[in-house]
Amino acid sequence: MSGELYNCKDPAVWRSVFAIYSDVVEAKTAASKGGKAGKLAALDQWYQEELPRAVCSRREKYLTHAELVQLMEWKLTRGKFRPTLQQMVMSNPTDTVEDCTRKAFKLLPDISAAITEISKLKAVGPATASAVLVAGAPQECAFMADEAVESIPGLVPIKYTLKHYILYLDKVKECTKQLNKNDLVKDWTPHRIELCLWTWAVAQRIKPSLLKDIVLRQSKTVDKEKDTRPRAVKRQKTQ
Repeated sequence: MSGELYNCKDPAVWRSVFAIYSDVVEAKTAASKGGKAGKLAALDQWYQEELPRAVCSRREKYLTHAELVQLMEWKLTRGKFRPTLQQMVMSNPTDTVEDCTRKAFKLLPDISAAITEISKLKAVGPATASAVLVAGAPQECAFMADEAVESIPGLVPIKYTLKHYILYLDKVKECTKQLNKNDLVKDWTPHRIELCLWTWAVAQRIKPSLLKDIVLRQSKTVDKEKDTRPRAVKRQKTQ
C-alpha cells in the first residue's frame, strides 16, 4: 500500500528495512529471468559501492563512458529492461559523457540544473540522470526508482519529467529531515531513504517473509501530536 513505510516516523523501523536491502536484491536476482538472470547482485554492488568510490576519488567528479554504460545496465536490470536504451547510451561520445557529468556535479546543489545538464546525453532522462548524481552526491539526491516513487502518496502515476523528479526528491528530503530529527545517529540521506522505499516495495512483492519481523509504528512525537490536537479543539470550544 502506498505510503506505508513513508508515513512511518520511527528510525528503528527504517533501519530494520535498510538492513535487509542486500537480501531483497539477492531475492530479486534469484527471481530474474532471461538476460537479467544472475546479474543484478553484482551490478548493484558495483553501483552502490565501487562506482561512488571511483567518482569521489577524482579531483573533479564525473563518470566515464564505460561507467555510464554500466550504470544503464544496472538500471535496466533492476527495473524495466529496454535493450534499445542500452544501445543508445553507448552512442554518446566519451568526451561528451565526461564533460556533461563533470559540469552537472559542479552545478550542485542546483538539482534541476544538474539533471538538465546530464539529460543532454542520448538515452538519458531524469531517472537515469538522478542515478548519475547519486553516485557522487547521495546526501543531495535520490535515484528515481519506480518502486520508491510509487511508495510515496500523491506521486502516482509516475511521470518521467524533471518536474516530477523534483516533487519526488522534495518528499524524500522531507522524510530524511524527519528521520534525522528523531534519530540520534542522524546519518539519513535521500539515497538511503530511496533504498529503504525500494526494499520495502520489492520485498512485499517477491519475498514478504523478509518483512515478517518488521512492524510499522509511528514515533512517540507523532503520537503526542495526535493526542494533543483534540484537546486543543475542546479548549477552543469552551472559551
